[in-house]
Amino acid sequence: MSDFLPDCRLAEVVPSPNHGERVAVDRPDILLLHYTGMPSADAAQAWLCNAESEVSSHYLVHEDGRIVQMVPEARRAWHAGKSFWAGETDINSRSIGIEIANPGHPAGLPDYPDKQIDALIELCLDCVKRHGIPAERVLAHSDVAPVRKVDPGENFPWVRLAAAGVGHWVEPAPLGGGRFFQTGDRGQPVEALQSMLSLYGYDIDITGEFCEKTAGVVTAFQRHFRPVRVDGVADSSTIETLHRLLVALPRYC
Repeated sequence: MSDFLPDCRLAEVVPSPNHGERVAVDRPDILLLHYTGMPSADAAQAWLCNAESEVSSHYLVHEDGRIVQMVPEARRAWHAGKSFWAGETDINSRSIGIEIANPGHPAGLPDYPDKQIDALIELCLDCVKRHGIPAERVLAHSDVAPVRKVDPGENFPWVRLAAAGVGHWVEPAPLGGGRFFQTGDRGQPVEALQSMLSLYGYDIDITGEFCEKTAGVVTAFQRHFRPVRVDGVADSSTIETLHRLLVALPRYC
């Protein structure tokens, strides 16, 4: 595709050939955030615009706050891969993908610069306003692909985005004692935990067995909503934070 007009006035256009038609949706209703996981933003941008990579996103936010749009929002970018949220599996068709330049876990999770997050917030606000995307559908790549993906990471400043009006957030419950659940446990309390995670949107089987997949989903949840300890153990802090989020959903208010 040749040059196109940016959907967001803050962005410059650098077209990627990697996109297709959205399937069975009129407009996106998920905003999906990633980190690039590459040593440099320029290398990530080149990869996202390379036909051989078969990957792309709608936007890339550089460390200095520069925003590049590579795929028109009307098109289906290729960023989510195999994924799931709230019963839907074609997340690419339902979402706007934003890559945030950061080398991520392989580089020890370096901080996101203030200029970058300021620009990201402006971009997110613009996207959610134009498309009416609900706060609870501003998600991490790790939310829609637990175990397989870990970005944008537990050091991503979700609380800062929420303070600016982007995303669904509650104050995480403090760490403490009490009963917890981990791999190998089974029973009705585990089934209740799985049901709560499923109700929020995660891809999890309600079996009553705390299996490896359940641990992976708990880890993804912690990475986004209770990042002070990311260990896949459903302690009282994790469960209470999940309960607070469910109660705060608009459909329950």
